Amino acid sequence: MKHIGYWLNRTDRALTATMDAVLAEFGLTRLAWQVLNVVEDDPRATDTAVRTVLAANASPAELADTVAAVLADGWAVRPAAERLALTGDGRARLARAGERVTAFREAATAGISPEEYRTAVDVLERMTRNLETGHGH
Repeated sequence: MKHIGYWLNRTDRALTATMDAVLAEFGLTRLAWQVLNVVEDDPRATDTAVRTVLAANASPAELADTVAAVLADGWAVRPAAERLALTGDGRARLARAGERVTAFREAATAGISPEEYRTAVDVLERMTRNLETGHGH
């Protein structure tokens, strides 16, 4: 049996590659999708909120580049300095992309029960907390 690090790395690469392929027709990457979802979920979203929520997903520079890309592509606008909001068109395109992401998630979890999925996420969360709080050595 391969160790957990092997499967974590391989799963993350597979998730990113497949999600990037699913989102390519919309001109999005996995990271851009995540940024847009932060903005959609928070009507007062800021660059700081994006960096905070997605700190584990990308560096501040990658996030800044991604924010610049979604602004340039008309997904979002700046209603005020450091603020982000979806455009009407961006919201509509994000909903269409969301349909594809739902299908992707269903394919990714085929043969995995909701209980198994919850258990896997719970175990990974506890392992991460153990390591981040120094209990892992």
